Amino acid sequence: MTHELAASPTAIPHVAEGHDARAWLVIVALALGGFAIGTSEFASMALVPYISAAFGVTQADASDVISAYALGVVVGAPVLVVLGARLPKRWLLIGFMGAFALFNGFSALAPTYETLIAARFLSGLPHGAYFGVAALVAARQVAPNRRSSAVARVMLGLTFATIIGVPFSNILGQTVGWRAAFGVVSCLAAATALSVYLTVPAGRVSKQSSPLQELGALGNRQVLLTLATGAVGFGGMFAVYTYIASTMITDMSLAEEMVPLALAVIGTGMTAGALIAGWAADRNQTVSAFALMTVALLAMIAYPSAIVSLPTYLLVVFTIGAAGGLSTVLQTRLMDVAGDAQQLAAALNHSAFNLANALGPFAAATAIQAGYSFANASGYVGAGLSVLGIAVFALTIFDARRTRAKRRI
Repeated sequence: MTHELAASPTAIPHVAEGHDARAWLVIVALALGGFAIGTSEFASMALVPYISAAFGVTQADASDVISAYALGVVVGAPVLVVLGARLPKRWLLIGFMGAFALFNGFSALAPTYETLIAARFLSGLPHGAYFGVAALVAARQVAPNRRSSAVARVMLGLTFATIIGVPFSNILGQTVGWRAAFGVVSCLAAATALSVYLTVPAGRVSKQSSPLQELGALGNRQVLLTLATGAVGFGGMFAVYTYIASTMITDMSLAEEMVPLALAVIGTGMTAGALIAGWAADRNQTVSAFALMTVALLAMIAYPSAIVSLPTYLLVVFTIGAAGGLSTVLQTRLMDVAGDAQQLAAALNHSAFNLANALGPFAAATAIQAGYSFANASGYVGAGLSVLGIAVFALTIFDARRTRAKRRI
């Protein structure tokens, strides 16, 4: 078997056995939502210097907009998915994107730093819930042995955002202003809601679906350990990403016009990593996850030294981005181990990664305030979190095998 635990026999049935035109339209529509979400989430990191200047706060304090968004994801994913357990997935997706459009519009218009923090928290609420439901809908469009690849293609929307949307947002921050970036995201989210309405089948909700059934994921040890792996192990990438602009401008003494290049490079790495991870996870989830986390660890260790030259820096940044394919691997694993609570488990994956989004920048900011450079703080904090992630996932696999062995007795 390629998975430690087989998929639940009660898992959501697949509606298609191959890649027909309708399936691709659905996945493209879902990926557009990922593009909007990715642009909003990662643009905040790229816009930290401009938000700092606009409101007269330090860059470490300005990174609170990232933590506020991440906290919104953590809170919103379980709450919205549980409340929407009996609703058709099509309408859940439309509702999530409608709310995302509204709250990003609030972000663009925020008159004070405090209202921007509140708007970013609200913007984060639909994030995890959208991706959780979108992953399940995408997985239904393909044969069972290609689920990871389908989920990866939805996540390509997010990674393409890091190649196109985030650098464009950084350019907007340098020229028009940071508010314009959130305005663009609001329009993208509205377009996604319309696309989902036009392409995703209406579907029906199982009579057995209920909030209580979804909450069962919280009592599943394998779900919790897999979530913990993402919450800890992914923090390093966010620590690096948050301070890419600061590292290049301050530590490397480069012009700010060079920042979009690095953002596009790390986004290209994420895209390559998502595609490779989807292919690899369809064959062996465990090996794929360990390999990606090991690559992340080595790249984090190299990061502080990589600032000596731009080509070396870009190579390491690309590698860190590629290791982000871990998200796809863990997403599919959660669908395998969650039993009848797949929707909540899939959504909680993004809560876990946004805990990492809060943890990584916070830990790096603490190191920066203690006197470390942006590169040293990001790299060494990232390496430490990568080690912890590997340890947690090793415990996850050990627990899965021990449980399986007990069942055979």
